[in-house]
Amino acid sequence: MLDLYIMETCPYCKKVMSFMDEKGIKYNKVDINIKSNEDALIQMGGKRQVPFLVDKDRNIQMYESNDIIEYIKTVI
Repeated sequence: MLDLYIMETCPYCKKVMSFMDEKGIKYNKVDINIKSNEDALIQMGGKRQVPFLVDKDRNIQMYESNDIIEYIKTVI
């Protein structure tokens, strides 16, 4: 399962979520407005930036909406 760290108001997050929704890709939205989620994001990625994708099955973590979308295209 994919985890997508987001802020609901972030246009880049919306871009990735729209792509994933259109393709029927299941993912967990992890809102960083919740402090524990924000802390987890910073611990994993080193900065407070969204969107941030975590693919635990493939041991992949990445920032940047375009990179996330391109990565998803290769695994669907």
